[in-house]
Amino acid sequence: MRLGVLDVGSNTVHLLVVDAHPGARPLPAHSHKADLRLAQLLDHTGAISPEGVDRLIATIKGALEAAEDKGCEDVLPFATSAVREARNADEVLARVGSETGVDLQVLSGEDEARLTFLAARRWFGWSAGKLLVLDIGGGSLEIAYGMDEDPDAAVSLPLGAGRLTAGWLPGDPPDPQDVKALRRHVRAQIARTVGEFSRFGNPDHVVATSKTFKQLARLAGAARSAEGLYVQRELKRKSLEDWVPQLAAMTEQERAELPGVSEGRAGQLLAGALVAEGAMDLFGVETLEICPWALREGVILRRLDQMAAPGGTPEGATV
Repeated sequence: MRLGVLDVGSNTVHLLVVDAHPGARPLPAHSHKADLRLAQLLDHTGAISPEGVDRLIATIKGALEAAEDKGCEDVLPFATSAVREARNADEVLARVGSETGVDLQVLSGEDEARLTFLAARRWFGWSAGKLLVLDIGGGSLEIAYGMDEDPDAAVSLPLGAGRLTAGWLPGDPPDPQDVKALRRHVRAQIARTVGEFSRFGNPDHVVATSKTFKQLARLAGAARSAEGLYVQRELKRKSLEDWVPQLAAMTEQERAELPGVSEGRAGQLLAGALVAEGAMDLFGVETLEICPWALREGVILRRLDQMAAPGGTPEGATV
């Protein structure tokens, strides 16, 4: 069957269309993205502005049209931190539902971490042993660890690359003192969680998902995305440490000209690099591997598992 997963994130609204059925890997068929920047459409009270809600509804309608054009039998819609933390989240969800017919499911931060972990486990398989999975989004950092498909520990921290850029790095290029202050903040936040994970022992394999990690790996010499999903891509901490001061000295436009860096993500790449560097350092990670699958694939895999269970899952069931 053909499924669509509609991801309303802090940076983009992304429809991923896949051909999938229980027992088989989802095969991507179409990708439809809109750079909505929802996290930047908040008013001074922390609510999504009326203009932002209008733009969100229009963007969701466009994604639904794309899903229909591509023959999707079902669409799995979810939202992450930008909607989850908005002061008017209930009102936004009600308007989205009444004007688009979409029951937008808001994932908790822990849900995000657990579903992303599921995707990484399925990608690397049981032979990868104990996994530590890191994911940097626009609004939050997710960390999960475990041996099985459901992690033993999963946390979400307010350390997304977009959030930190807006709140800590106003300059272009940023003021060196602002960079230092953000570095201290990031490391203090991550350090509070390290003990929760260290009690489970060292991971056998450390992996990372998200556009931020993919772009950082590309800067450090990893293969281009055009070379395919199955090419192994790594990010070494030493390479990342070399890049951080270079990124800090660049303007947004200069970052956008780097290999593998999109113009829409260039502004927040430094904040993402500081989070990645801090996480790798505090967890003692020298090298991590980039996982092509992440939250969207986790949502799809969870739905396929539900369908395969006795009785299956009725259409319209929640994520």
